[in-house]
Amino acid sequence: MKLTVVGCSGSFPSADSPCSSYLVEAEGYALLLDMGNGALGELQKHCGLYDLDAIVLSHLHADHCIDMCAYFVARYYRHDGGRPAPLPVHGPAGTEQRLTDAHASTPSRHSMAEVFDFRTLEPGRFEAGPFTVRADRVAHPIESFAFRIEYGGRTLVYSGDSGPCAALTQLSKDADLLLCEAAFTHGKEDIPDLHLNGLQAGELAEAAQVRRLVLTHIPPWTDPQTNLRDARAAYGGPVELARVGAVYEV
Repeated sequence: MKLTVVGCSGSFPSADSPCSSYLVEAEGYALLLDMGNGALGELQKHCGLYDLDAIVLSHLHADHCIDMCAYFVARYYRHDGGRPAPLPVHGPAGTEQRLTDAHASTPSRHSMAEVFDFRTLEPGRFEAGPFTVRADRVAHPIESFAFRIEYGGRTLVYSGDSGPCAALTQLSKDADLLLCEAAFTHGKEDIPDLHLNGLQAGELAEAAQVRRLVLTHIPPWTDPQTNLRDARAAYGGPVELARVGAVYEV
């Protein structure tokens, strides 16, 4: 499968990157993981505006979902060829209400559902085109999911936002690529059940014996090189920083 980094900044967009959004493709099927601030514009460099087949939202913080409001406009008011069929959107409970409230000017309280087919996430497996997706709740102040995506005997894991937790370690076991948040700096922030730092991301990768680690969701106020150094201190495999436009064959 092909993974493209659409956006990788944490908390708010940086000068160089939108917030979290990642495109996963195989067999002509396009699955988007999250659509944070600024992601919709960048996405169009890699995928047609109406070529997505499904969206998965890890949680409902703005830096992971807010560009869904802009995408609603693009789908609801499409002028060439008419409104497309409702797009499957897998998200936590309350996703439709969250996006409706955030948009604030939808034609009706039910307009979001006219363009998005909302499906509530629960721990467990579901199919998305050729992908088998396993979801589990992770450690974050609001309901948040991490995902294990399998295709053709290969595995990609996306942490979403999470502090250290057993569920994330289990999901990550033997993954070919772990796309892991590292928002905090070791020795600087210490807030339980919120985010990982670089050292913790490396420890997770080492414990789960993943084959490759990519650090993401690093906010503009966090030094990415410090987190990269800390991750390498704990993990013996290849590790790098996510960057906009980077493509990985998993």
